[in-house]
Amino acid sequence: MIIGYARVSTEDQHLDAQISALEAIGAERIFAEKISGTKKSRPELDRMIEQLRDGDVVVVTKYDRLSRSLQDLLSIVEAVGAKGAGFRSLAEDIDTTTPAGRLVFHVFASIAQFERERISERTKEGLVAARKRGRIGGRPTALSSERRAEVVRMRDQEGRGIAELARLFEVSPNTIRRA
Repeated sequence: MIIGYARVSTEDQHLDAQISALEAIGAERIFAEKISGTKKSRPELDRMIEQLRDGDVVVVTKYDRLSRSLQDLLSIVEAVGAKGAGFRSLAEDIDTTTPAGRLVFHVFASIAQFERERISERTKEGLVAARKRGRIGGRPTALSSERRAEVVRMRDQEGRGIAELARLFEVSPNTIRRA
């Protein structure tokens, strides 16, 4: 059985084009939902995977309708395969029901993973270079070194409480504890 899966991220978006494309290729059953692809729990996707049988083929119009991350895509396609079903993406012309399709899918996934790792490497290299130039990333500290010394003095010498110091310096109690 050809089973379609359609998803849009927000209530403002429409599923019509995806559903029409899935019906055009002969999807006998379509699971559709309006939910972000980054959500771990997608009720219709979970229900579809539960109901898959050996020989079924899950079809999406584009692979990003199924998942936003490579790891998630791989785990979903693996779950589909564990049920004895195949996966097909219309836009990318991927079809895991054939040996060539499985090869294309894994090459495609490997290239995407490689690119992700390269982006991560470039980001780390950029941060190292910025630190060498004296730039420190991240959020500025809530308390300057002078104010931190004052917090410590007021706590140790005056015996003031954490909550009182947090109100006085307009920071969170955790910031006071860290000081």
